[in-house]
Amino acid sequence: MKSTFLSIAVAFGSSAYAAPSNTAPWKAPGPNDVRAPCPMLNTLANHGFLPHSGKGITVNKTIDALYTALNIDKSLGQLLFNFAVSTNPTPNATFFDLDNLSRHNILEHDASLSRQDAYFGPADVFNEAVFNQTKSFWTGDIITIQMASNARVARLMTSNLTNPEYSLSDLGSAFSVGESAAYIGILGDKKSGTVPKSWVEYLFEKERLPYELGFAKPKDIFTTDDLENISESIVNAEHFPQSPGKVTKRSAGRCPYH
Repeated sequence: MKSTFLSIAVAFGSSAYAAPSNTAPWKAPGPNDVRAPCPMLNTLANHGFLPHSGKGITVNKTIDALYTALNIDKSLGQLLFNFAVSTNPTPNATFFDLDNLSRHNILEHDASLSRQDAYFGPADVFNEAVFNQTKSFWTGDIITIQMASNARVARLMTSNLTNPEYSLSDLGSAFSVGESAAYIGILGDKKSGTVPKSWVEYLFEKERLPYELGFAKPKDIFTTDDLENISESIVNAEHFPQSPGKVTKRSAGRCPYH
């Protein structure tokens, strides 16, 4: 299943940004730093792969950070930047700040795996109760495609049943699938569709790469095809007990970091 909108990616020049090493030390955000509703992007900023301030993130910084830290294909990094920069309210912006991503119903969406819906309060900070629900569907030490799909469905159903202003656009639905595909394919084994549960919990809860648990930068590059293949498997494993609202099964490009 191939993406239909890779054509939105634009040409870019050679990178002048020097990203840190692929085992960069971790530092908690300070009072003047900004963060996103996306645990992976926050993690990359905490490690210094992205600017620690969370501000002024350009296309080259995005591409270099994703490639250096996680071996994400540069064309996929470009695509992800194109989505992220759309959240900057400044017309014709060439950068984004991580807190731009908190603007509701652009990329940030209801039924997150680790954030409350914007209706209930700030959707940019980790919410233990929400994440506890997600974790309850990861029923083994190794998360499988089916477990990931079950957790996503549960969050969609809970959000739909409890949030009177629940909404999920086509793009929001695609991002929702992509976030699950990303933690499997980037932290785990993209071929088997599995990932150690402890690694995923560590990243979500600490916003830190799980180096001390054994994680290392993947040897194989992670491509758009990989993202779409895992996403398709997650969608195909869905079993909804009732309609979750507008959730479209489609092959739109998916952001892996929210």
